[in-house]
Amino acid sequence: MDLGIKGKKALILGASSGLGRDIAKKLADEGCNIVIASRDIDKLQILATEIRNKAKVIVEPYQVDLEKIEDLSLLCNSIEKSMEIDILVNNTGGPPPSGSLDVSDDIWSKYVQSIILSTIKITESAVKRMKVLKWGRIVTITSSGVVQPIENLSISNTLRPAIVGFMKSLSNEIAQYNITVNTIIPGRILTDRTSTVNTAKAKKYNISYEEMLDKSAQEIPMKRFGSPDEFASVLAFLVSQRAGYVTGHMMRVDGGLIKSI
Repeated sequence: MDLGIKGKKALILGASSGLGRDIAKKLADEGCNIVIASRDIDKLQILATEIRNKAKVIVEPYQVDLEKIEDLSLLCNSIEKSMEIDILVNNTGGPPPSGSLDVSDDIWSKYVQSIILSTIKITESAVKRMKVLKWGRIVTITSSGVVQPIENLSISNTLRPAIVGFMKSLSNEIAQYNITVNTIIPGRILTDRTSTVNTAKAKKYNISYEEMLDKSAQEIPMKRFGSPDEFASVLAFLVSQRAGYVTGHMMRVDGGLIKSI
């Protein structure tokens, strides 16, 4: 199926690894020119070369640390003045494992900035041009914790639902401009983040990492973890011309993990 986004320009945050990396590859394969952003410029340069050679599209690496207000301001200014993006993929790094109590004020402030405020400000900047063009696609990657809290990830469980509320509100406000706004929930996808979470869980339960991974997979109805490519394929549909009537939606890509209706 032709997704109808060849020649569109996409900004993918958190693109140097994990889900962001595979999303960048997938959108490039669909003919999108892309801006790949993260803190790790070396990884971005390597990825940019790989994508250019394979997909023959324009790839622009952009170094940004969303925990730094000055970096965020520069990125927003660039989005508004010169980046000319049609598609925005919000993908922020997850907080470290933790319980609900005894989390320092500094940690809360750090992740309120990097997860909530940065996503809101970047989205605001992107929407300004999209409204003029009367076309745009915004997808924000969240976590299954927005529906079903995840053990030992209290910071993420607390902050990410705020983003879902913002995106749902925004979707209603800008739908008339042919801009869709959706969130996408990854279940247990095999990424570096999965490794970090399961390493922490293995330590907590005093079992090996391999045992923890198998135990985790058995809790999924499909009895396996998802692949980053499977996730990226669903996201590619959400930002396509074909999904022009899908907005305000919270899409699950979880193998049936979330039990609620």
